[in-house]
Amino acid sequence: MSSAKKIQVLIVDDSALVRRTLSEVLASDPEIEVLATAADPFVAAEKISEQLPDVITLDIEMPKMDGLTFLQKLMTQHPIPVVICSSLAEEGALSTLRALEYGAVDIITKPRLGSRQFLEESRQTLCEAVKAAASAHLRPRRDRVVEPKLTADSVLARATGAMVETTEKIIAIGASTGGTEALRVLLEALPADAPGIVIVQHMPEMFTRAFARRLDGLCEISVKEAEPNDSVLRGRALIAPGNHHMLLQRSGARYYVDIKDGPLVCRHRPSVDVLFRSAARYAGQNAVGVIMTGMGDDGANGLREMKEAGAVTIAQDEESCVVFGMPNEAIKKNAVDRVLPLGSIAGAVLRYAN
Repeated sequence: MSSAKKIQVLIVDDSALVRRTLSEVLASDPEIEVLATAADPFVAAEKISEQLPDVITLDIEMPKMDGLTFLQKLMTQHPIPVVICSSLAEEGALSTLRALEYGAVDIITKPRLGSRQFLEESRQTLCEAVKAAASAHLRPRRDRVVEPKLTADSVLARATGAMVETTEKIIAIGASTGGTEALRVLLEALPADAPGIVIVQHMPEMFTRAFARRLDGLCEISVKEAEPNDSVLRGRALIAPGNHHMLLQRSGARYYVDIKDGPLVCRHRPSVDVLFRSAARYAGQNAVGVIMTGMGDDGANGLREMKEAGAVTIAQDEESCVVFGMPNEAIKKNAVDRVLPLGSIAGAVLRYAN
């Protein structure tokens, strides 16, 4: 995109080391330019008054003014896509999740020193989050640099056929940018006896547990972060733990999940494609697949495999998506039976599952 305008980013973090690391990581992407950095929200406000960035990366815990307060003020005065860049700490996860309710687009964990593979994965995650944020909230979409990426083949072989129909249905859901609030809307609309649900939401490690607990307190169904061998039961949703793939498995009439390490698939771990492919293999026509708001194409191939195996497949419509990327890619691949607004998905899922 040599002639296209780069995504201009303001980095707000009280650590000079973090600001430098984030600057170096973002500058490595040809589509992104670091406009400025700020050590606290007051300096950030001055930078914004001088030139409006396309995206802000924001820490939650800072001196002078915490990130949540700054975010609230920002969204009422200068609504700008914000990516929360947080430390990997479970105790701060609830505050960070609150930032999504206040209007932040995404959560990522701060890059830290580690192996070359870890640093490369952190780079991909950060740059993809910034690009997704830049395209959110009706902002002009930008072409993305196409990088080599692994498919679900690296974790699970392709399904060879659908299983016979049973009375128990499974709902498999995949979401990314904007998905935390979309999932809340969907799950809150489901009754306590809804079919068993398995979910991949692109989210860092630790935050998925806090996210599941939050939803569990809001919904009639129970919601928990998945653990190995957890049964998929009526009235319960299992959310893939951050930084791990989740696969649906079946033993006789019992559905359960397996949690696996492995490479990034479609630049994500957990990957929607991995979950959907396992649903195609082990549930087939007993499943309903739902792909929701998110950047990129994770889940599109897996949803097509679910449809080919006999599952009913649903995509969230463009108007109700924060980012229409994932549903749109699934639609392009002819993987979708129905395209529905967010508020209609719960009812449709229940009709098809019953």
